[in-house]
Amino acid sequence: MSKQVEYFLAPPSPFVYLGHARFVEIANRHKAQVLLKPCDIGKVFAVSGGLPLAQRPPQRQAYRLVELERWSKFLGIPLNLHPTFFPVSGDTAARLIIAAQLANGTARALELTGAISRAVWAEQRNIADAATLSLIAEECGLDGASLLKASEGQAVQAAYAQNTQDAISANVFGAPWFVYDGQPYWGQDRLDFLDRALAAG
Repeated sequence: MSKQVEYFLAPPSPFVYLGHARFVEIANRHKAQVLLKPCDIGKVFAVSGGLPLAQRPPQRQAYRLVELERWSKFLGIPLNLHPTFFPVSGDTAARLIIAAQLANGTARALELTGAISRAVWAEQRNIADAATLSLIAEECGLDGASLLKASEGQAVQAAYAQNTQDAISANVFGAPWFVYDGQPYWGQDRLDFLDRALAAG
């Protein structure tokens, strides 16, 4: 039986950005199937007690910046602590990822996910803008216009809603969130634990 990892994510999340490439490498190394599930983190927060960044206490906001800078330096991944287009809605980007997955497969959708998160945190691009998203998809070798159109369709809308419900059912309260063999792993800083679990699996 093949190993499967559920990967719940919100495209604008800086911690998705910091962990995405490492997660993909880990999954590939262990030949694990990725169940890619972009979800509406706002709806997840609404039932799990999470708060949008602007509504968090100043102590938490300040420490978040410390952690982002710390991890960026440790991983050698460029990151703007105050990107031009953040906070930003991730709904359109999430639906584009789902459309790419349906049309081009999970591997290509994972590539697009990485490009979208990099666009926010390293390239100062607005992922809520349809033209920008289309261009990012094109840069990944995908048909941006077709994917944008597909992302507005019923199949993608239904998948996005189902991913969000799956996240709620799995007790997700942040992103990235991974589930393997019934065990949850929250955050890019838990990837070493997921790596070891897959190795032992």
